[in-house]
Amino acid sequence: MDPTQRALSERRFYGGMALAIIAIVFFGFAQSFYLKPMFPERAVPPEPIFIVHGIAFTAWILLVFFQTNLIARKRADMHRKAGAFGAVLAVAMVVLGVLAGLVAAHRPTGFVNIPVPPLQFLAVPLFGIALFALFVALAIAWRRDAQSHKRLMLLATVQLATPAIARMPGLLKFGPPAFFGLTDLLVVALAIWDFRSRGKLHPVTLWGGILTILAQPAQLMISGTPAWLDFARWATGFLG
Repeated sequence: MDPTQRALSERRFYGGMALAIIAIVFFGFAQSFYLKPMFPERAVPPEPIFIVHGIAFTAWILLVFFQTNLIARKRADMHRKAGAFGAVLAVAMVVLGVLAGLVAAHRPTGFVNIPVPPLQFLAVPLFGIALFALFVALAIAWRRDAQSHKRLMLLATVQLATPAIARMPGLLKFGPPAFFGLTDLLVVALAIWDFRSRGKLHPVTLWGGILTILAQPAQLMISGTPAWLDFARWATGFLG
């Protein structure tokens, strides 16, 4: 693939992935957030923090799409400025993600629309936000390495797709293999792009993909252990 064609294909790939994740998140949270007035019977978290949480996470996904378009338009100057905002937003998202998980796990009824013991299920959002934080931190550290930076940002955003996939109508009943498996298809798409454009996996795709996939069964195995449940009780205990 010649450099010009590769650059065009790269813009299309990352733009398409951003749009795919936007569609996944919108569809997954349509009934409980984006189109809530159209679904009054749908249970939603009552605490205001979840509205702020939803706005922040939506802003991130839109920012990723916006950043992709800036690179396509060769506006690296604006991309850097928006990136500074993105770093601040990422920190806010980590804080909001942890707090939202703790609030939901502390609630007597647990996570809304999730029929799993709340202290046990807390492992899912906390693992997801930890991986998000790790990938974003590495993306910032390697921001001068464009190929690594792009892949790390995409892998960070992929972590946000899992909760949306799990909440798609009718999917939750199939359990973790379904929503984790569909999340992994996004990682597979990145791997396919690597093989098409480079002839081999980029190290970030390889190790980031392995970490993403292995973290899925790991959190399920850990979530029911006495050590995790003790930690979850301790963490939620700060909420009173």
